[in-house]
Amino acid sequence: MSREKAAGESRRHPAAPPSRHFPLSSARKPRFHPAPMNPAELPPLRSTLDLERVLEFEFVRATENAALQSFHWLGRGQKELADAAACAAIYGVFDLLDIRGEVVIGEGIKDNAPGIFIGEHLGTWRPGAPRFDIALDPIDGTTNIAKGTPNSISVIAAAQKPEGAPCAMRSIPSFYCHKLAYGPAVKRALQGAGDRPLLDMPLHEVIRFVADCLGKNIRDVVVVTMDRPRHHGIIEEVRSCGAALRMITDGDIAAAVAPSLPDGGVDMYVGMGGSPEAVLAAAALKCLGGDMDARMWFHTPEHRAEVAAQCSGEEMTRVFRSGDLIQGESALFCATGISDSPLVPGVKITGHRAETHSILMRARSGTIRHIRASHDLDRKIVPIREA
Repeated sequence: MSREKAAGESRRHPAAPPSRHFPLSSARKPRFHPAPMNPAELPPLRSTLDLERVLEFEFVRATENAALQSFHWLGRGQKELADAAACAAIYGVFDLLDIRGEVVIGEGIKDNAPGIFIGEHLGTWRPGAPRFDIALDPIDGTTNIAKGTPNSISVIAAAQKPEGAPCAMRSIPSFYCHKLAYGPAVKRALQGAGDRPLLDMPLHEVIRFVADCLGKNIRDVVVVTMDRPRHHGIIEEVRSCGAALRMITDGDIAAAVAPSLPDGGVDMYVGMGGSPEAVLAAAALKCLGGDMDARMWFHTPEHRAEVAAQCSGEEMTRVFRSGDLIQGESALFCATGISDSPLVPGVKITGHRAETHSILMRARSGTIRHIRASHDLDRKIVPIREA
């Protein structure tokens, strides 16, 4: 072989560099399957067994589909049909989901509405699938969707339950609760001041306390309540102390969560609203670091007597916090807007595409996701459970 040919081949095929071996850093070491976990504990975070971090996106898929199905009933005066459409969409997602979910907080209890009820099983219930306590409100703000007004959302909260654990969520037997929700700064200040329940304080003192915690003048504190005759005293006291007042017609989950959001525009929520909604809001507050006082409230003497037959007097006057209602370290919360709300914008349809806005939170990681999704309505198939 000529020198020229050998040199040409050398240029075309350079010699491989000598093999060199580097020790793998801890970040580059191969992953091994973790040791079997204790079934009485939740899986370690970010392990291959931590299925909650994957399943959380299926929960938000359920609220997205519920919002898309119920949006068609916006303004049509048929809140029961809107609710039924949202329920069918949620069932359709969970029928495909490999979990063992039990509904701990369902709808239809307070107003005999169509819904997904306490005790129902959601998911495939395959042996060994992760167990979840589930709270949901397919439409929070059914009156709003019937009237075509703002502040209707689809909401699901869940808490993974270790094997053998009695429960991860707690229900409140009364139809209504007296609620007072506040953000992380107020919670920290309250803990430093002895953790006295705010519901035991006069409302004008609570507003002053919140103003001090946030470094605001009282006139700049924004208080939200529902526009109800039963809130006449609350409305008068907020106005008399000079705080700003915002009244909503329905949908107090978003209102209770708003004080804990950095851009919520609300400093506290107070009022008597549904007890199931209190548990749903508690899951979000556990993720966000805020909190809520909740105490049973009775709209009739007959209902008080009914609850008294199953609860002690101490329980009936107890102030519950988020940690009492969502027990353990696991909590998921997701909501998708149907009509615009302080929490998320509503569904927008342009041509053959629909845009949804959702919020997804997880307590164990502290992650809050704002999800904007565009759906091609010509190709999207929403799984529905037929009645």
